[in-house]
This record gives sequence, structure tokens and C-alpha cells, in this order.
Amino acid sequence: MKKTDFQYYIGGAFQLGIGFGVVSLLSRWVTGNTILSSPETLIKYGLTGGIGYSLMGALALILFGILAKKIRDRFHDHQTIGDVLRERLTPRGYWFMISILLVISLHSIFVQAMGAGILLHMIFPLPVFSGMVFFLLFCFFIGGAGGMQRIHQLAGINVVLIFSAVIIIPVYFYIQEGVYPVYEGIKLYHPYILYVKNTEAILFIFTAILIGFGQVIIDRASWQRVFIIKKEKLRITFTLAGLIWATIPLALSSLIMIIIFGRSYDSISSLLFELIGKINSTLLIVLFVLFCFSAISSAISAELHAIVTLIIKNIAGMLRPLSNKEKWGFTYLFSGAICLLLLIIVSILPPSPIELLFFFGNIYASMIVPMLYIILGSKTLPALIPLASIIGTAGGFAALPITENILTIWISFSLSSLICLSYFIYNLLRTKLTMNV
Repeated sequence: MKKTDFQYYIGGAFQLGIGFGVVSLLSRWVTGNTILSSPETLIKYGLTGGIGYSLMGALALILFGILAKKIRDRFHDHQTIGDVLRERLTPRGYWFMISILLVISLHSIFVQAMGAGILLHMIFPLPVFSGMVFFLLFCFFIGGAGGMQRIHQLAGINVVLIFSAVIIIPVYFYIQEGVYPVYEGIKLYHPYILYVKNTEAILFIFTAILIGFGQVIIDRASWQRVFIIKKEKLRITFTLAGLIWATIPLALSSLIMIIIFGRSYDSISSLLFELIGKINSTLLIVLFVLFCFSAISSAISAELHAIVTLIIKNIAGMLRPLSNKEKWGFTYLFSGAICLLLLIIVSILPPSPIELLFFFGNIYASMIVPMLYIILGSKTLPALIPLASIIGTAGGFAALPITENILTIWISFSLSSLICLSYFIYNLLRTKLTMNV
């Protein structure tokens, strides 16, 4: 495959084995929000919530890995989630689902970019705008213009930096402080963290798992990796990636416990900044900075590449045939426009990543059953199936004034599931009646 061929931009030059497949998935899913949300979850829900957050990503990847082999067997000639939707849905249903995916894609990359802005501002004494200009320019050259091959070239380095930081820095601190003093300090100043019989935390865990699976099952970048990992290695690759990913939030939670033991704190966002102040080694400070930069840049580059691929191949390419030269031109245009949009939005609005995750959790939850129907079904599906996710999302948001946010996510999931189940039963009964006649 020539490097000038647009297929090279989408899938790279070769198929991935277990090792590099795991690396590619980790570089996609270890994000700035993982770094920010882990301490926030620990503080809000205690150790139970911290463990639950790690389970969210692990189970999401493992469950999707079970589906991945089925996807590859049925849709082996495709490259993106959009290709599968085009085969399984009617034209109206296809455009419904593509519209939803586009909104979700922009939301996902916005949340990640916002996490990047917070981290860059905490680590470097620069205004958010200045830091984001450099950062998004880097992501543009890697994920936007470079494509899958450029992402893979840096994936190994990113994962090495990430695991070096989450292993070496906690060990360094625990050698300095000792495990017992940290435990006693947490028990004295923050005993709620050690409280494990927290029913609110249990509800959070199950809701987080639901949202996590919803995120992965419609993640454009993960679907692209399904088609470039060797088919016989898919399930074990996703399983290993999930198990390894689960260790990262736990390591970050242990770091936060070291920072806050024996004293109070001002705000959750300041804890990571205080971590840098507690590190006495220049080498470890550099390692932590590189860890943050690697995690957020690799995730945003992967998401940027997936969005641009979706727009060019499954939106613009469906409206009219595009030449190879036009596809490359649109690549630079759309990736540059998205980076510019992110720069403007992040500079103006700095909300909390975990709040945005749960605000859009209704959409992720309502997409699960329609996507399962699309993957596992055998017939062309009507527009009602993607429409079910919209109805489920709307129902969840409508319930916000009368119930808490977490429960509305389950309402969205239930409504969407009920519509899909009703259609399945109706279709089954109609088929039986036709056979009897």
C-alpha cells in the first residue's frame, strides 16, 4: 500500500498482533480524563469508587473484545464503524446514526481537550490558550495529518512513559513516607475514603460500567483498531488491554492518597499540582510531565484521526465520490478546523470532565442496545433502531428535574432497550404469522 493512498491514512501499513494491539488500545484509552477523574472519584466515593472507576474501563474493553471477533467475522471488508452502519441500516437510519456519532465524537474530543487544558495549565505557568496552541498543533501533525501509521509510531513511547510514571512515582513516595503513616494519615484526616459500605458508590460503579461500555461500543477509534488487529488475536488483545488499563486509575489513586494524608486540601484540581511540589527529584518531575503530555496527546490524536476518517469516508464520501487527492485535502482542512474549534471552546469554557462525562452518559447508555442490535442482528434495520437512542436520551434528560443525574442514565438505557426489544418481538411475531399463513 502506497503512503499516498488514503487507505494508508485510515489503517496504517500492517495488521497488529497482541503486543502492539494492546499498546495501540492503551494509547487511545489512557487519557487526560483518566488522570483527572481518578482522584475526583476517589475523593467523592472513597476507595470503593476508585476501584469502581478502574473496573469501568477494564470491563468495557473486555466486553467489547467479546463482540470484536463477531464484528470482524461479519464485516471483514470494512474499516470503520460507519461502514458497518451503512450495511446494516436503511439510508434514513444510517444518517440518523451518523449524526449521533458526529455529535458524540465532537463531545468526546472536547472533553479530552478540556482535560488537556486543565493539566497543561496546572503543570506549566502559561495561560490555557498558549498551552493549547502548542498542544493542539502537535496533535494535528500526529493524528490529523499523520494518520494511523504516525499514531502507531509514537504509541510505544507513550505507553512506556505512562507506565514508567505510574509505577516509579508511587514506589518512590511509599519508600519515602512508608505505607503505615499514609494509612494512619488518611484514617485520621479523610476517614470517608476508607469507608467501603457506601451504597452511593455501588450505584456509581454500575453506572460507570454502563457508561464505559457505551463509550467503547461506539468509539470510532476502537472500531478502527478492530479491523487492523489480527482477527484471531482480537479477544485476548482487548482483554489484556482492559486488565492493564485497570491498574492505571489505581496507581493514580494511590498517588493522591500520598498527597492528602495527614492534611486537608483546597480543591481536587490542585492535588496534581501539589504532587509536583512533593517530588524532590527533577527526573521524576520530568517523567510526570511527560506522562501527562503523552496520555492526553495520544488520546486526542487517536480521536482526531477517527473523527476526520468518519467525516471524509462516511459523510463526505457518501455525498459524492472523492478522489484520493481530495480526501487528503479534506484531511488537513477538517482536522485543522476541529483543532481550531477545540482551542476556542477550551479557552472559553473550563468545566469539570467528570461532570461532562455523566452529563452525556445518557447518550452513551442509550446507544448500547441499538448498537448490539446492529452488530448481532441479521436483517437490515429501520430508522427506529437509531431513533431509539435519541428517544432514550431525551427521556433521561426529561427526568433530570425530578431525579438525580445517575438515575436518569438508567432511564435512558431502559427506554432505548424497551424500544429495541419491542421491535424485536414485533418482528418475531410478524415472521411467525407470515410462516403460518
